Amino acid sequence: MTEVIDARSFRLEDGREIRLAGIEPAFPGKSAAERGRVLAVLLAGRHVRLHSDDDTPDRYGRQTVFAWRLPDEVLIQQELLTQGEALVSPEVNDGECAAALLAAEATARETKRGIWADPTAIKNTESPGGILSGIGRYTLVEGKVLSVRQAGATTYLNFGRNWTRDFAVIIPRRALANLAAAGLVPKSLENKRIRIRGFVEARTGPRIEVLQAGQIELIGEK
Repeated sequence: MTEVIDARSFRLEDGREIRLAGIEPAFPGKSAAERGRVLAVLLAGRHVRLHSDDDTPDRYGRQTVFAWRLPDEVLIQQELLTQGEALVSPEVNDGECAAALLAAEATARETKRGIWADPTAIKNTESPGGILSGIGRYTLVEGKVLSVRQAGATTYLNFGRNWTRDFAVIIPRRALANLAAAGLVPKSLENKRIRIRGFVEARTGPRIEVLQAGQIELIGEK
């Protein structure tokens, strides 16, 4: 490893740009240098072992991988999550790996490390204005689903009674098979308290689009 680019990217000696899979940066408001500080400390002077199911670079020329620091075999993603410097992305296909990453994030949350030192790190659906402050950012939102309704090809999980102001989750029809494969039926979430992770959009009120089952977590249920 020769250069840290940001909170989840670094460049190898052979020039390849590596992007860490399975996580999203926790501090989007900081500069790239500030966000990459913890990653730089983790990788300073170390070799890394990389693994990916697909070595094809993305459209920006980056390889998205899981990375282990050598020789102690520390999974870099897990360490960043444990320190509260990252959030789990739902784009992890291996269930055991996803569970380990979520456990690391939960540990940081319980011990209030990194981003979790801020009591507003998880947004509350009862405060849509607070959610709107994070437009375009990867965010965790918690609340109780008041109703589930279908409108054309879209399913809505509503967390308030004012559909134009309150927070809602948008589930396009193409995502229903992914949710069903994980045992998630949108209607079954009615009156349940859940945690949603994804990028906040503004469509009158704040919205998060759900495409993968990993974006939905039932609170207090396993």
